[in-house]
Amino acid sequence: MAENDFDEVLTAVGPRLRALRQARGSTLAQIAETTGISLSTLSRLESGGRKPTLELLLPLAQAYGVPLDELVGAPAVGDVRIRQRPFTRNGQTYVPLTRYLGGMHAYKHIVPPRTKDKSARPEQKVHEGYEWLYVLTGRLWVALGEHDLVLGAGEAAEFDTRTPHGFANAGDRPVEFLSLFGPQGERMHVRARPAPG
Repeated sequence: MAENDFDEVLTAVGPRLRALRQARGSTLAQIAETTGISLSTLSRLESGGRKPTLELLLPLAQAYGVPLDELVGAPAVGDVRIRQRPFTRNGQTYVPLTRYLGGMHAYKHIVPPRTKDKSARPEQKVHEGYEWLYVLTGRLWVALGEHDLVLGAGEAAEFDTRTPHGFANAGDRPVEFLSLFGPQGERMHVRARPAPG
């Protein structure tokens, strides 16, 4: 925030304090008693004769029952939505859930039901990194090295991506799952192991 903007925010606090007090039908004396702030200090705050400090604003926010950022008229947080565009690769739709280049990458995957070769094992690939996934809906076939796992909704798995791995839909409706991938081998702290067969 630029210095001029900050000064404008501070200047607007006085009228806001007065409006809050009047809306509650309180007098300066009542607020002074409630907060322990002197009557003259409160009067100067409302008139703009004194700049507000955190030490003064915290008890006032509590007395008026409003968040501190509302009391000072802090600017609204910017748009937090991630506006990455979904893309399709090998018949699967990927919805990026992160917007930065480094560190962990998060995706939502949507895999349609297979229409042919339903019993064909998923094609596997190998690359650097570590992956964690969580199935939202449907059944996901995970071919991991020589092992085949079918994960249902609510199940998670994690693995080193240097192990050959591939995914396919194991059901007759789309499967949706979340995937967190760390290209440098970052790991999640959640573990799910297949039940002994």
